[in-house]
Amino acid sequence: MRSHRTSVVTLVLGLALCLPQGARAQVEVDNNFKFNSGQSVQPAYEGWSRNVDGTFSLHFGYLNRNWVEELSIPVGPNNSIEPGGPDRGQPTFFTTRTQRNLFTVVVPRDWGKREVVWTLTVNGKTERAYGWLQPEWEIDPAGGAAVGGQTSPELKGNKPPTLTIEVAPTASPGRAVPLDAAVSDDGIPKPAAPSKPAIGQETPPGLVGSNDVFLNVPQLAPSRGQAPAPGGIRGPFLTWMVFRGPANAAFTSRSIPVKDGKAPSSVTFTVPGDYVLLGRASDRILFTDRLVTITVSGEPARR
Repeated sequence: MRSHRTSVVTLVLGLALCLPQGARAQVEVDNNFKFNSGQSVQPAYEGWSRNVDGTFSLHFGYLNRNWVEELSIPVGPNNSIEPGGPDRGQPTFFTTRTQRNLFTVVVPRDWGKREVVWTLTVNGKTERAYGWLQPEWEIDPAGGAAVGGQTSPELKGNKPPTLTIEVAPTASPGRAVPLDAAVSDDGIPKPAAPSKPAIGQETPPGLVGSNDVFLNVPQLAPSRGQAPAPGGIRGPFLTWMVFRGPANAAFTSRSIPVKDGKAPSSVTFTVPGDYVLLGRASDRILFTDRLVTITVSGEPARR
């Protein structure tokens, strides 16, 4: 079987090299599988953890396959979790790319081998994530799905930061709303040394235009929903994102280093509606989430 697969790959590559130049460009673009819009959102199950009362928490995130398109998918037929749904606390606003470990679904201690299923239909494509208590998928309660277990003696004593947020419950389009956050941390792990941001899946390929290539290829238009990587932040920091709402919002800073126990920011909305913002305080290993609700009323602001 191995030699057969090798022959097939060699044949495909040989055929590609024999194609005219324009057609070869088309093959190269097709293999990138990256688009600005029109693609699905894949819900993701990331593992489970035990709670002190004997229940279990199932952890979920998502991958928005679009590089630019952000989507609002209200709870309902196109965004549901069952059983017990359709609303089990999942996000309804989907910013671009991968968002890890965003929410949990708690199931009782006698859950057994049953499944929790998150179904998303986006751009006409339905995707599902299936969560169950597979023994190998047990993770740490906070941060385990994102960074793996804590094995060093220092990290075994680490505690997640504490986070409190004060914010006005109402707002008007076009006017900044202060986000006052207080964060405390135990100083574990120690502040990291400076590092350069890694270049990985968030960097699109270099594409050469021709008459045959797709128009819908990654351009990485600036997105207010894409948090900058905190590569220059060495200690605890706070990030913000829209978790639920009809549109994205503009944060003055979305990755804020904690200084003297404070991590101030602000947010400005352009579209009226009910919003839920997710604030996450992280020490780079463990994190604590808080959700805040803001009702935005008035005429939409000019963009």
